[in-house]
Amino acid sequence: MDEHTGDLAAVAKRKPELAPESEWEWDSQSESDSQPSPGEAFVGRDAELRRLSRAVDSASGDPVVMLVGGMGMGKSALLDRAARQAEASGVRVLRAEGSESEANLPFSALHQLLRPLLAAVDELPARQRTALQDAFGTGPATPQHASGAPDLLLVGVAVLSLLSALGDRQRVLLVLDDAQWFDRASVDALSFAARRLGAEPVTMLIAARDGDRLAGFDRHVPTLILEPLDNAAATRLLDQQPKSPTGHTRARILDQAGGNPLALVELTRAATAHDVAAGLPSVGPLPLTDHLERIFAACLDGLPAQTTRALLLLAAMDSIDSPIALPAGLPNAAPAGLSDTDDNAWLPNAEYNARLPNAEHNTWLSNTEHDAWLPAEEAGLVRRTGRTIRFRHPLVRSAVYHSASANAQREAHLTLAELLRDEADRRAWHLAAACSGPDAAVSAELARTADRARRRGGHAAAAKALQRAAELAPRRGDSARLLVEAASAAVFTGDLAWVEELTAAARARTDDPALLASAAVQAGRLAILTVRHTTVFSRLTDAAEGWAVSQPAAALGLLADAAVVRFYSGEDAQRRRIHDILGRLPEDASSTGLRTWVRAVSDPFGGREEFVAVLPQLIAEAEARPERLTTVGIMAWLLDETPQAVHAFDQAVDRWQAQGALPEGLGGAVAWAYVERGRWDEARESCARTTAVGQAAGLDHAAACAAAVDAVVLAYQGDTPAARARADEALALIDPLESRSVAVYARRALGAAAAADGAYVTAYDQLRLLFTADGAPVHYHASFPALADLAAAAVRSGRREDAAAIVERCARALGDNASPRLHALLSRARGLLADPEHAEPHFRAALADPVLAHWPFERAQSLLDLAEWLRRRRRIAEARAPLADALEIFRRLGARPWIERARAESRAAGLDVMDTAPDALAALSPQQQQIIRLAARGLTNREIGEKLFLSPRTVSSHLYRSFPKLGITARSQLRDLLDGVLASTAHQE
Repeated sequence: MDEHTGDLAAVAKRKPELAPESEWEWDSQSESDSQPSPGEAFVGRDAELRRLSRAVDSASGDPVVMLVGGMGMGKSALLDRAARQAEASGVRVLRAEGSESEANLPFSALHQLLRPLLAAVDELPARQRTALQDAFGTGPATPQHASGAPDLLLVGVAVLSLLSALGDRQRVLLVLDDAQWFDRASVDALSFAARRLGAEPVTMLIAARDGDRLAGFDRHVPTLILEPLDNAAATRLLDQQPKSPTGHTRARILDQAGGNPLALVELTRAATAHDVAAGLPSVGPLPLTDHLERIFAACLDGLPAQTTRALLLLAAMDSIDSPIALPAGLPNAAPAGLSDTDDNAWLPNAEYNARLPNAEHNTWLSNTEHDAWLPAEEAGLVRRTGRTIRFRHPLVRSAVYHSASANAQREAHLTLAELLRDEADRRAWHLAAACSGPDAAVSAELARTADRARRRGGHAAAAKALQRAAELAPRRGDSARLLVEAASAAVFTGDLAWVEELTAAARARTDDPALLASAAVQAGRLAILTVRHTTVFSRLTDAAEGWAVSQPAAALGLLADAAVVRFYSGEDAQRRRIHDILGRLPEDASSTGLRTWVRAVSDPFGGREEFVAVLPQLIAEAEARPERLTTVGIMAWLLDETPQAVHAFDQAVDRWQAQGALPEGLGGAVAWAYVERGRWDEARESCARTTAVGQAAGLDHAAACAAAVDAVVLAYQGDTPAARARADEALALIDPLESRSVAVYARRALGAAAAADGAYVTAYDQLRLLFTADGAPVHYHASFPALADLAAAAVRSGRREDAAAIVERCARALGDNASPRLHALLSRARGLLADPEHAEPHFRAALADPVLAHWPFERAQSLLDLAEWLRRRRRIAEARAPLADALEIFRRLGARPWIERARAESRAAGLDVMDTAPDALAALSPQQQQIIRLAARGLTNREIGEKLFLSPRTVSSHLYRSFPKLGITARSQLRDLLDGVLASTAHQE
């Protein structure tokens, strides 16, 4: 089989659709009536069922509901009832059921869920279609992405698009059972879609075990916890059983079950049907799961050998494999033509194999003459649904598997590996399960499985395969190398504890300095994206110090990560620690660029002139190595060389698609640079991407960074409620003492929102928190750009003296190292705070350097301040030109509060300011403005959704609400409308 074609592709081509297996229902009638009727209420679960039904039936219900409970509490039965009710009312139901052994196959759960929709994948936009096909292993052999893996966010957008399109025809219900066993790649894609279902006629019901909250489904997802049944409900359930227990046996069952519905039913069945009540403990309960497993295992006694073997084979396999694997457990019942002397004795013959894709021809299941399953059915271990054999409950599978000897288990897995020899990934895992000790060949098979998983974006699956490969590698050196590779893959899951576990295991297996250094770098790469800054910094710098002599390149890489943490935390002692270790590292030409980057990130104003001087060379070198463009752009942004930063970021997107599976360290710099250059829509797109990745990977700090930047833009655009919500979200995700940068940015957003609302006392209070009690900056970089806004709020709130002291203290701290941008902001602040007769030189200085046009919003604010000062000095004619310039910039940016302020000042200056189209555009929400601008460029709803991580339906809804506000009726009018806006702002006033 082509290694670029995933096993899922083969499964999709030849395996029949399998009905989802529901958790054991609570009654114990015969198989034909084991499902509760649609009108029958579950014992003790009426409220939960009503809650699920309300979520499915109501357009205003929660789009996602999580059902949590232990095994046997009835999660699957509730999901099944909700699904059948939905289907009866015309809702389209899509199901997926987690499988413990499929948790290592990337996108297997998503494939199972979307399999009925695979034909619709061809109708997706090209990039979405390619991403989803790559994920399922059905894409082209040559990867379409620089990383060699599908774009995971595009996979999420593709899922959202599929569900949205299906929802256009009918309501949709997604039923995700045993989700604790879903593979991580599927969970990431589904959680991405789940957060965007608010405007869609789609409901997602998820069942998971206690303690198994899914990554990406945050704490705000509505959760139903299935508690044990109370005594009254438990008694009613026992009364419904065909042989209701009585007397002492009844009391012992009630006591032993502890309100678990499955335990109540199964202990009753065991006590009455199998006469094992005497085996129940006389005092005190055993652990419930262990006890039930023992009861199920007791049911195996006396079964025919071929039945026991068939059960073990079923227990060792995935349900998706059963159509080809089950015949191997029935040598006496195999179809005609199967020979025990044949080399393929355990495989169906060619005729049978040809029939396999057509489930109607799998007649071996109904071969009653040699039916090995009949005794298992009669013992209550399996149930037959049409042509499918399933265990009645996962506990049965567990009992069957663990009651077998190690040799029997091994033989079962070897049989399955032979049967699945054309499906390399499944075969590799069965071979691994059959290994009782090191095995170089199987280790190599798992390593190849990991490589295929990585190419499909299944980083968690790759890491698990490499971890198991390391366990089977005979040589300790190979084992350590595989563990470091596993850590490298696990980095992209966002699970820092797992990465640290893998790196610790690698350290225990090798003394190889290069390998150990690589392990430390892998852990550091992820650690910088978490909120544990103090702990992470200590680990990074301690490791860097330890490798300074033997592995200086690795030590420098660790210091680069430590510099990022220093930026996030803002702790000055960390700067000194970094520079101390950096001074011990040998200098060579190959490390000059990274050394400069470390110094610039940890202290951008300490040697600004030197850093700016080498920046052109670093940018030129990065153009030849585009993976470095984002890194150099971050350095340029820190130095207030924003035009060069934006140029680097643009090139990175165009030439390399810099967005990877995780945000870059200091990835928020990209969004900030776009904010400063006035490209606010692109800034918000960058924030949307980082938010999506951060949430999917469980990286709260990355999501907080994006939320803070997004909040600032929303405040500038006048959507102050949304700005405050995003800022509060950022603050809730971090510890402000651990992450001073994010705290400062969030406070800047809250200050800007208050100023936009005219609440200047509140604005000052928020901005004052960016500085210590004695006026020093809380953060060595993020606090300084807020000085002018602090001064503006101080003037309007009576805090002029306090603000002046802060401004002058910061000016002294910066000295001659301040950038032209910061010089301009300091000048503006001094002009605002100065006595009126002394303000003009400061305002003029804030506008003197032509380079300041690269920060349009800040320039427009300075223009407006100067114009207001001139008008109040009765120099009205002089005020008109800066007023017109400021109004034009504010309109172009969509800064609604400042537009209104500039318009009011223009009228006071005698300018004839008419209500024109820009005001109509400004009446839209910031997100609506983004959508309108993209639609005017000719993008379709799906293409807009890709950019903003929205569904096409949500885009359509925003357009529908925007058109009346703009006075248009057709999409074709948008380009003319925006051209008119630009033209009017170009010549107005």
